[in-house]
Amino acid sequence: MPVMRAIPRATVARLAQYLQGLDQLEGRTISSQAIAAVVGVGAAQVRRDLSYLGHQGVRGVGYDSEHLRRAIMRELGLIGTVGVAIIGAGNLGQALAGYGGFGERGFEVFSLYDIDLAKVGEYVNGLPIRHIDDMAADARSGRFAIAIIATPAEAADEVLTQLNEAGIRSVLNFAPAVLRPPTAMEVRNVDLSTELQILSFYRKHGR
Repeated sequence: MPVMRAIPRATVARLAQYLQGLDQLEGRTISSQAIAAVVGVGAAQVRRDLSYLGHQGVRGVGYDSEHLRRAIMRELGLIGTVGVAIIGAGNLGQALAGYGGFGERGFEVFSLYDIDLAKVGEYVNGLPIRHIDDMAADARSGRFAIAIIATPAEAADEVLTQLNEAGIRSVLNFAPAVLRPPTAMEVRNVDLSTELQILSFYRKHGR
């Protein structure tokens, strides 16, 4: 049996883009050129990335779209539903709770968590708001495997520590703070103000 190569982080990010791109393409057989056009990378890059899946397609024909979709989902750990928790039930947390795309991608939001007793027990888009003190026990019981931090900046680091101690290793951070997680954790920082600053740079320089 051949030994699969470790997949580079950049390739993992593109695999998620390919999965999204497949939804925009029609037909049972999809070419690397078609995927590349939708995602915005070169066809050769698509073929290199997909080779990590052990799925080469058929030269001159392309990839079976459903087989490719399953292969990417399997590599991304999306076989079965992945539980997600949103930490912070403020405006941002509630907006994320209302996002309808989670279920389409194999994710199920279990609950929101907050420290504000006035919010605890309420529901947002059918999701309960639980007290932050319940978060660790819920994590250890397997109710969610991925956490989204949507707290104020000053609370984010403490939340990250609690999640780490509860065994959560995958975190998406929307708090306006750069978190420095322990090596066992994978944290993706999404700072909306930083992204706007980058866009402002390109606007200023005519890009």
